[in-house]
Amino acid sequence: MSPTPINLPSTLIIEDDLYMQGIISQCLSENFTTMVFSDGMDALTYLQEGHIPDIIITDLNTPNLGGMQFLEQIKSSGFFNSIPVVILSGVDNTETRIKCLEAGADDFIVKPFNPRELEARIKIILKRSGKITLN
Repeated sequence: MSPTPINLPSTLIIEDDLYMQGIISQCLSENFTTMVFSDGMDALTYLQEGHIPDIIITDLNTPNLGGMQFLEQIKSSGFFNSIPVVILSGVDNTETRIKCLEAGADDFIVKPFNPRELEARIKIILKRSGKITLN
C-alpha cells in the first residue's frame, strides 16, 4: 500500500453511527484525508482548536450538538462560515432540506446514498469553492 499524499483535501465527518462512519471514511479515503467525530460538540471543539477542514459532512441527528445546531454555529462564525457543509440525513422531508439549505448547507443528501455520489458532490463543491481542480 502506498503512502497517502499529505496535500489531499481534508474532510471533517460528524456521524454517530459506526457503520455509516466506516462507509463514508472508506468512500473518501482515496482522495481525502478524513477526521471523524461521533457528535457535533467534539467536532466544534476540534475546529476551535484551529483545525480547519476543506469540507464538513454532518449527520442531522448527532448527540450533544445536532447537525442543524452545528450548521448554525459554523455559519454564524467569522472563522468557520466559509467551510462548505454537506448534511446527511435519513429524513427525506422537503421542509427539512429547505431549512438546512437556507441555514447555509451547501448540499443535503438523503440516507441511504450511493458513496460515489457523495464523493462526486463533495468534489463539485470543493471545485466551486476553489479548493480543488477537477480534470
